Parts: sequence; structure tokens; C-alpha cells
Amino acid sequence: MTTLKLDAIQVLALSGFGVAVGVYLKRWIPFLDRVNVPSSVAGGLVYALITLALRDRVINFEMDLVLQRVLMIAFFTTVGMGASLRLLKVGGRLMVVFFGISSLGALLENVLGVGLAKLLGLNPLIGLVAGSVSMAGGPATALAFGGTFEEWGVESATVLGVAAAMAGIVSGGLLGGFVGGGIIDAKRLRPPAANEGAGAAIMEPGMGPQPESARANDSIMMNALAIAVAMGLGTLVSMGLNAGAAGLGIKLILPEYIGAMIAAAFIRNLDDSFRFLRISQERVDELGNVALNLFIVMALLTLRLWELFHLALPVLVIIAAQVLLVWAMARFLVYSLMGRDFDGAVASAGFCGFMLGTTANALSSMEVLTSKYGAAPRAVIIVSLTGAFLIDFTNAALITAMANWLR
Repeated sequence: MTTLKLDAIQVLALSGFGVAVGVYLKRWIPFLDRVNVPSSVAGGLVYALITLALRDRVINFEMDLVLQRVLMIAFFTTVGMGASLRLLKVGGRLMVVFFGISSLGALLENVLGVGLAKLLGLNPLIGLVAGSVSMAGGPATALAFGGTFEEWGVESATVLGVAAAMAGIVSGGLLGGFVGGGIIDAKRLRPPAANEGAGAAIMEPGMGPQPESARANDSIMMNALAIAVAMGLGTLVSMGLNAGAAGLGIKLILPEYIGAMIAAAFIRNLDDSFRFLRISQERVDELGNVALNLFIVMALLTLRLWELFHLALPVLVIIAAQVLLVWAMARFLVYSLMGRDFDGAVASAGFCGFMLGTTANALSSMEVLTSKYGAAPRAVIIVSLTGAFLIDFTNAALITAMANWLR
């Protein structure tokens, strides 16, 4: 069988084209856009299906994925760069409450996944993959952790995680508006008049769109340099944490991007105080989005779909249970603790979106409600900040701790 070898530059070009394919695919198939399937996932899955169709029949592919690791660490570094303590003050007490509920949700997703995996006679680590790795984490976290779980003995962890994440994205996209709208209609809730035009008032100076004069110093160069430095320092942080754990007799293996997230968060908050780099969240998000999309397509290029079939039914059972868990938390816990008002109902919809998929899912679910009933700026900001980066910190820590405990 002929094998075609592609070097790192060719793989990078193929990944960029894959993102474009995903963008056009979402235009041709509106359902993909309605449930917020990321363009990179859509394009990458096209590649995965083509690879599956050609494998051992026409041609096999061998790809140099050296850039995949760099892009993965770069993306999670931008997540860490977004962890500004100043931004946490925007949502006040409800931000802390919602972040706590979300962290609890990630923990319960893992407990439920591991419990069902054991009940079904599977490796309990599979329960983690079908837990917060792919649910609260989404495709990026599933791809990032996939290789690590495969090293720990979970066959096909990457393809399993991506498949579970895709099922979660569809479920979250369909569930969010249903839950939030159901609460609003059942309780006859409406937004207070104060919500109209309140979005800008909640935002602090320096957040959101800035005038051109204010953006002049927020160059892509300085933000890219900050990310690069954080990536390098992160390797030292990870080495130090692993060495420290080993010195205490603790067997700990951290994903390599954890140190980069910690270093990035430190640099960001230092810069918030002294403004020596003038880090721009808008620029960081742009760079992170580029790294994420290329990383996802690059990872999906080598997705081994043929390894999924024997695990499909057990994993579907676990995913169905995760959907029920998120529905129950959103309907009874999030709404109650977030004030039992209109914003609480909208936050419940957003919770479904990112706890079963992505922040884009959450924003879309909330937009459906706010466009129909009225504005809920505080709910949108709290859910956005939590889903965009806060949950990634606790989720990564939970996954790492539980995986090291279960191995």
C-alpha cells in the first residue's frame, strides 16, 4: 500500500485549508451553524472521513505533526492569559457562585463518567474522557488530553474524546434554549427595564472594543511575545511541579500546557498592575483562535475513526447520562443560585451550552433568549468569562488529579 508522507509545512497548509473548508461547510449545511459546531471541527472531520475511506484501499498518510504540540500549548497559554483577576470583579458575587457551580459540574461529570464506565466494565479512564474532558472541555481539551490518555492505556482516547465532544456540542446546542426558555415561560420572567443598554455599564474600562487610539499600543507583536515567553516559562513551571511532587513521593503527571497556563496568568495579572506589556485581551483571543483552529484540524487529520466502533454504545450511554446531569443542574441549581430571575434563567441556558460543548454554544443559547425576551447583560458576561477560560483551569486540574488517582 502506498504511503504519502507530508512534512510539517505541508500539514500546516492542509490544516489552514481545512478551517476554510469548515467555514464553507457550515454555510452549506445550516444545521452545523445552528448547533455551533466549530468550523475547524467540521473541516477536520471531513479530512478524517476521507482518511478513513482511503485507508488500506487507495493510499495511507504519514504526517509530521511537530507543530501540533506547539499550537496546543499556544492556545492554552492564551487561555491562561485571559485569567485576569480584574475581570473577575465584573460579575461580583454571582461570578463566584456561577464559577463554583461550573467547577462542581465538571467534577460531577467525571464522577458520573467513571462510575458508569466501571458499571459497564470499561476502563474508568474512559469515563473521564467521556466526562469533563469532552463535555465541559469540548473538542480542544479532548484532543489535548487524548495523547496523554492513550499513553496511560486508553486505546483510541483521542477519537473517543472528539466523538463525545461532538455529541455534547449538538446536545448542548439543542438543550440550552429549551431549558432557559422553559424556565422563563414557566415563571413568566421578563428582564428588568434596567437591563436595556446596561451591557456597556457593566464592562470596566479596558474591556471590550477600544477606540483606535487606545488600541494603538496593543500590538499583535507584544501580545505574541508575551504568549511565547509564557510558553517557555511554562515548561519550567511544569518541570518544577513534577519534580516537587516526585520529591514528596507523589506520582504526578501534568499535561505540558498546565505550566504555560499558570505562567500566562501570572504575566497577565502582573501586566494588569504595571502595564509594561499592555496585553490586549482582544489580541490574545485572536491569536488563541488561530492556534486553536489550526491545532484542531491538525489533530483531526490523524483521527482513527475505525477504532471507535466497539466503544460507541457504552459511550453513548455515558453521554446520555451527562446530558441529564447538566439539564438537572441548569434547571434546579443554576437558576436557583443565580437569583431566580430572568438573568438566572438565561445563565441556565448558557450553562447547558458550555458544560456540554463550547462557549460558542453557550452564547448562541443565550442569544436566542435575549433576542426573543430582552437583554441579560450580566448573565452573558458571567457565562462568557467562566466558559471562555475560568472553567479550563479547574477542569484541567480535576482531570489531572482524577486521572493520576485512577491510573
